[in-house]
Amino acid sequence: MAISRDKKGALVAEMTDLLSSAKMTVFAQYQGMSVGEVQQLRRAAREAGVTVKVVKNRLVRVAMDSIDTYKDTDTSPLKGQLLYAISADDEVAPAQSLNNFAKTNPTLAFVGGFSAEGALLSADDVKALAGLPSKNELIAQTIAQLLSPVHDVTNGLSGNLHALLDGIEAKATS
Repeated sequence: MAISRDKKGALVAEMTDLLSSAKMTVFAQYQGMSVGEVQQLRRAAREAGVTVKVVKNRLVRVAMDSIDTYKDTDTSPLKGQLLYAISADDEVAPAQSLNNFAKTNPTLAFVGGFSAEGALLSADDVKALAGLPSKNELIAQTIAQLLSPVHDVTNGLSGNLHALLDGIEAKATS
């Protein structure tokens, strides 16, 4: 079914807004997925702060041409039935959302991605990003590493204090 010129213009404007504010855009083939499965993917991605769009590749190219960051980006991988996962907040979230969904739906396959700087990423690069911990997990790991010497000192001092108190208690009872 053909869509009107106005609808195409609205889609290009929406994709331009999404791409210009995106920290990461991942695109994947979804051929063979049902409408219900795509809706499930959208719901799961929305919870992670990721927007999933199914738009004609030609319209995405038009949107990219209107953004200075993406003007010189190679768009040759944009072929076939693709869906686009876009996040304005987290660089890893689009790849992780699609990867988590692909674990139960093998018909979803990474094709590539675009970084916020306009660089084209291969499917292998996107898979590597999907394996990284989330931003919140990295922050928690960093804080744990920074606090570990403090905990070690506290535990060491508390162990000596307990030994001293145990010695005093043993002397008092004998």
